[in-house]
Amino acid sequence: MIAYQLISKTIAPLHLNDTGEQALTMMSIYHVKHLPVVSDDKLIGIISEDEIMANDLEKFIKDYDLMGNKPFVLEKDHLFEVLSKIAEHKLTVMPVADSESFYLGCIKQEDLIIYYANSFSFQEPGSIVVLETEKRNYSLAQISRIVEEENGTVLSTFLTAEENSNLVMVTLKIAAENLQGILASFDRYEYVLKGSFIEDDFVDSLKERYDALMTYLNV
Repeated sequence: MIAYQLISKTIAPLHLNDTGEQALTMMSIYHVKHLPVVSDDKLIGIISEDEIMANDLEKFIKDYDLMGNKPFVLEKDHLFEVLSKIAEHKLTVMPVADSESFYLGCIKQEDLIIYYANSFSFQEPGSIVVLETEKRNYSLAQISRIVEEENGTVLSTFLTAEENSNLVMVTLKIAAENLQGILASFDRYEYVLKGSFIEDDFVDSLKERYDALMTYLNV
């Protein structure tokens, strides 16, 4: 999935002659806290609700300093690049432009999260296992072999690591009838089990957190 395929069909950008009050109205309609600013079909920058609230609402967008606030992704950037930049800049929308800065649209944070939640095997039935190991010992091939030897299948895997640490957390989604056998095998291979979530319990917990997140995003 690339950025161009994720562009929202409902969000319109701001223009230089729009006022702060108009911008806040649009943000309220779209349930976002940021909007891209466009002039002559080119991306000028992005403005936040906080920036507008700190100024006179009758002020025109062209009077704001947007020169240093121009995060965007290219139309062919991968989903992971979009996620990375949205997290880095703490945005609720991410502008999409071509190589010459012509504005193509924007990606809404909420749509991105929904797409992500519906992809990467999240909806496949399975259980969650979280392991800890040293970075130098991490081997996806070995982990997959351990699971498959117990007649399981690795559906997806995610790595997280703390800065200045030699440890890595491995989160696995596994389809298996005998999860306890897999956990015992991980223990024999000296992986540290940080947590496991059986499917029914995990799905209920995930649904609660997903509903809470959607409620928060719509505030």
